[in-house]
Amino acid sequence: MAMPKMLRNLPGIATGLRSAFKEGYGLADLRKDVMAGLTIGTVAVPLSMALAIATGVPPQHGLYTAIVAGVIIALTGGSRFNVSGPTAAFVVILFPIVQQYGLGGLLIASMMAGLILVALGLARMGQLIQFVPYPVVLGFTAGIAVVIAVLQIPDFLGLEVGQMGEHFVENLGRIGASLPSINPFELGIGFFSLAVFILWPRLKLPLPAPLMGLVAGAIGAYLINSLMGGDGTTVETIASRFTWEHQGDVGSGIPPIAPTFMVPWSLPGANGEPLKLNFELIRSLMGPAFAIAILGAIESLLCAVVSDGMTKTRHDPNAELIGQGLGNIVAPLFGGVTATAAIARTATSIRSGARSPIAAVVHSLVVLLSVVALAGLLGLVPMAALAALLLVVAWNMSEARHFMHTLRSAPAGDVGVLLVCFGLTVIFDMVLAVAVGIGLAAALFIRRMALLTRTDKIDTETHSTVNGLPPEVAVYGVNGPMFFGAAEKALTSLRLVDPQVRIIILDMQGVPSMDGTAIVNLQTLVEDMLQDNVSLILTGLPTRIIVKLRRAHVRKVIGRLTYAGSLTQARAIALRWLASQR
Repeated sequence: MAMPKMLRNLPGIATGLRSAFKEGYGLADLRKDVMAGLTIGTVAVPLSMALAIATGVPPQHGLYTAIVAGVIIALTGGSRFNVSGPTAAFVVILFPIVQQYGLGGLLIASMMAGLILVALGLARMGQLIQFVPYPVVLGFTAGIAVVIAVLQIPDFLGLEVGQMGEHFVENLGRIGASLPSINPFELGIGFFSLAVFILWPRLKLPLPAPLMGLVAGAIGAYLINSLMGGDGTTVETIASRFTWEHQGDVGSGIPPIAPTFMVPWSLPGANGEPLKLNFELIRSLMGPAFAIAILGAIESLLCAVVSDGMTKTRHDPNAELIGQGLGNIVAPLFGGVTATAAIARTATSIRSGARSPIAAVVHSLVVLLSVVALAGLLGLVPMAALAALLLVVAWNMSEARHFMHTLRSAPAGDVGVLLVCFGLTVIFDMVLAVAVGIGLAAALFIRRMALLTRTDKIDTETHSTVNGLPPEVAVYGVNGPMFFGAAEKALTSLRLVDPQVRIIILDMQGVPSMDGTAIVNLQTLVEDMLQDNVSLILTGLPTRIIVKLRRAHVRKVIGRLTYAGSLTQARAIALRWLASQR
C-alpha cells in the first residue's frame, strides 16, 4: 500500500549519520572520529561545568547534558558535524527560569522546548533561519555575551554578593555595592587562569586551553587553601560550594555516578519544595520554553551552516531540529539542562579530523568517563577559574570585531537594529530583543522596497514603441513589487493626470508581484478612472496577476478597460478607442 503523501513528506532523522555511512565510512574514519571526540571531550568537561554554574544549577547537570543530549542529538540530527551540549547563549534565558522555578522548572521547560523543536522540524520550518537578519543575530549574541560576563564578576573577584537577581541593572547594583569585599586570592586565581586561557594557544601544544587553564587554577587554589586556609583566605572551589545526595549517600562537589533517571517535576522548585505538575505551571513555563526553542533552533542551524562551510557538506535543517528536540526531551529525564549545537566545539571537532557524528558520541563518552572516574579531581576546580573561562567564552561570543565593523560600515538602519537588539538583550531579555529586532528589520526592508517601487510617465515622443501617440493618450511605467508598503505611493501620481488625457496605458511589465493591498488600491484607481471617463489599458502583467485582478472584479469593459500583452498591442488598442470616441 502506498504511503500517504503527508507521511512521505515528513523529514527524516539521523540524516547526518546516514550521509556519513553512504560515503563509505571505514576504520580510518573511525580513528579520526575517536581522536576528535577525545579532543572535544576534554574541552566540553570544563565548559559544561562552567555553563551549568552560570545557569544557576550544580555543575553535574551541565555534564549530564553533554552526555545524554550529546549522544541523542548526534545520532538523530541532520548535521554530520554538530556537537551539542550546554552553551553560553542560553545562560540569559535559563538563569531567570532557575530563579523563578528552580531546577525542576528548568528541566520541565527544556522538555517543553524539545517538543516545540520536534514540531518545528516536522512542519519543515528549518529554512526560516535565513529570514533572521544578521544585525539581529549579532545584536542579541553580543548582548548575551555582556550579560554572561557581568554574571562572572562576583566569582572572578571573590565578592560576597549573595543571590544574584533576574535583571541586569539590579545585578550591576549588587556587584557595585559589594566591591569592598574583593578577595585578593580569588582575584589572583582568576587572573592567573585567564592568562593561561589566553596564552596557552600560542604555544601550539595538543592539550586544549580550557583544560590547562582549569588545571593551573586548581593547582594554585590547592596551594593557597593548603598554606593559608586557616586565615580565612580560602579560595572557593566546586567541592566547597556544591553538595550532593543520591540514594542516601552524600558528598561535596560532583557526584561520581552516571546520569540516572529522574522525574523533573519531583525536583525542587525555587522555594526548595517539589514542584506540582499542573496546567498553571505548564502555562507559566510556555513563554520560557518557546524562547528556549527559538534560540535553540537559531543557534543549532547557524552552527550547521558554519560546519557545512568548513566541510563542503549539506545538512538537513528539519532533521536537525527534530534531533535537537529529541535531545532536549530525553536529557532532562536524566538531569540534563537545555542543549543545543555549540559552534566552538563543532569547529574544534572538524579541525581535529572528525568525519561523522560518531565524534560527538565519543565526546559524550569522554565526559561520562570524567564524571565516573574523575569527579573528585573536578571538585578541586576553583570558581574563579571557571569564571575566567566564561569571560573568555563571552569575549569570543561577542564577536567584538564584527560588532564594531558593522557599526562603522553598515547602513544607518541596520546599525539601529543592531543597537536596539543589543540594548534590549542586556536590559530586558533576548526574546523581546529578537521580536523587536525582526520587526524593525522587516519595517526597514518594507521601506527600502517601497523606495524601489515607482511610477514614471513615459515620453511618447521619444519612446520607440509608443512614438506618435496623440496628447489624449498618456503612458506610465510601474516598476517594482506592488505590496502594502509601496502600492499607494506608486499609484498616487496616476491621480494627477492632465485633464485632456482620455486614455492611460499602464505598463506593468516591471511588476513581479502584487499583494492584496495593491490589488485593492488598483481596483480603486480603476473605478476612479472610469468615473472620470478615463479609459485604462493594463500592459505586460503575468497571467497569474491578471487572474488575481479578475477575481477582484478588475475585468474588461469594452472600450474602457482591457489587458494587453505588450506596449505595441496597447498602442493599437488606444488608437482604436480614441478613434471610436471622436
